[in-house]
Amino acid sequence: MRIRFLVREMTLLLGLLSAVLSMGQDVGPLLLEKEIALPGVEGRIDHFSVDVPGERLFIAALGNGSVEILDTRQGERTAELKGLEEPQGVYYDSKTGRLYVATGGDGKLRIYDEKSLTVQKTLEFGGDADNVRCDQQTGDIWVGYGNGGIGIVNSTGQKVGSIALGTHPESFQFEQNGDRVYVNVPKQVGITVVDRKKRAAIAKWGLGGQFANYPMALDDADKRIFIGCRFPARLLVLDSISGRIITSLPTVGDTDDVFYDPLRRLVYAIGGEGAVDVLRQRDPDHYERAGRIPTAPGARTGLFVQAFNRLYVAAPHRGSQAAKVLVYMVNRN
Repeated sequence: MRIRFLVREMTLLLGLLSAVLSMGQDVGPLLLEKEIALPGVEGRIDHFSVDVPGERLFIAALGNGSVEILDTRQGERTAELKGLEEPQGVYYDSKTGRLYVATGGDGKLRIYDEKSLTVQKTLEFGGDADNVRCDQQTGDIWVGYGNGGIGIVNSTGQKVGSIALGTHPESFQFEQNGDRVYVNVPKQVGITVVDRKKRAAIAKWGLGGQFANYPMALDDADKRIFIGCRFPARLLVLDSISGRIITSLPTVGDTDDVFYDPLRRLVYAIGGEGAVDVLRQRDPDHYERAGRIPTAPGARTGLFVQAFNRLYVAAPHRGSQAAKVLVYMVNRN
């Protein structure tokens, strides 16, 4: 399967490069490969997760009350989980075959069996269950919720702890080789640093007058944090040891997802203004714009999947624009 996947990818890449070069244009950092339709999906679309071995995407269609399941190889929707109250965060665990869905409307985390797509367990978090992440060191699932903080669920689906933050957390990221977890807390206009072993906040960092910090990505090797702010529309780069702001760059408006590509040293900032900004990391302290790729109005969430060499961007239904997922191949150069 892996050989077929690589052959298909190389064939598509060569075809796209040939087409672009034949028109006398420069090859940009992202090439639109295809669009995957989401028929009948209405309203805002929130966060994604991926099943790499199964080549599937799971998409929280918040406004539609559903989770959309896509076959990335065939380029089509294959299933839906319906009747959910504002699904926001999703996480697929390939080790256990479980799908975790956090719903903001009723403050619950539902755990699904991947094969039957039936609910195995439902956990209450008291309101606005949001981002879902997996602690790869322990296998625990972390869920941001309400005005309180982060709840922790173990691999058997039991609540095993919580971390008080005093405000609603947005995106948060784990250090790969350390004990820190970095949490965006926009109502406090900053970042809270959590010790994952102590399960407690150990520091708070300000953002130098930047507001509405929702998305976050981490360059663990270079100790850099990337924060997307909406007011003003900037990408902040912080030192993950000290919290010092390294630089601030203008970026697309209404960002809700930011990703770091360590192989190409690129940052992808997805904004509802209707574009993806691609920033090149010359070194940990210096960055430059590598391109701005138009997407669609309101397309502010997505997922970068390094294993697929793809960036997926969700475009909601707006006017004559039908709901869909835009699939971009990342230029290997």
